Amino acid sequence: MATLAELVRVLPWPDWLALFLLFGGWTAYARFARRRSQHRPSVLDATNRERRRWMLQATVRENRVLDGIVVQNLSSPPAFFASTTILIIGALLATLFAGDKASEFVREVPFAARTSILVFDLKVAVLTAIFVFAFFRFTWSVRQYSFGVILVAALPDRQLFVDDTAAQEAFANRAGRLVGLAAESLNDGIRAYYMAFAAAAWFISPWACMLGTTGVIWVLYRREFHSDVLRVLVDSP
Repeated sequence: MATLAELVRVLPWPDWLALFLLFGGWTAYARFARRRSQHRPSVLDATNRERRRWMLQATVRENRVLDGIVVQNLSSPPAFFASTTILIIGALLATLFAGDKASEFVREVPFAARTSILVFDLKVAVLTAIFVFAFFRFTWSVRQYSFGVILVAALPDRQLFVDDTAAQEAFANRAGRLVGLAAESLNDGIRAYYMAFAAAAWFISPWACMLGTTGVIWVLYRREFHSDVLRVLVDSP
């Protein structure tokens, strides 16, 4: 508690503002994007529509091996990010335990803010927390894709879906939603990587962090709701 009280005392108000804007903006944008997608298509929603169409096609194919392979291959990006994130977390923990040496090194970086060791440790801890969150989202995405492979492997004979279109629609909705949830988890992890860049700007100054947070949120918004990829996906038949 003494350390927390000391932190409250030594951390200037611009740093508290930067910290609030970082996590507040991150959370607010995630909620905004979820609600916005109900009225305007996002990249994630557009690809989820294609995932459902894909699973609908899988029900009438005689050989579903290719579908299972594709679902399994989709887990490669989150698996790569998860392994990379572990290395980043290890490096950040090493920096956190290095204490004075790491703080002195940062002080030598041009334009970096001169802060106490306590404030420096807080910045490293915040950055570490962001990557820990990303790691959990990536690993959960990998697991969800593995569940999708199980669903595809458990598909009954195509004749069942030919005779029962209600069962076909129900499976396409369920399997498409599961693969979509895996993609959402991957999206959350990648979004955390974006926000980590804004958090890294905090080492320069709290104003740089606030500017970086605003810039990252703007980039996320443009890519999710106004990108060329989205136009191609929405215009597809």
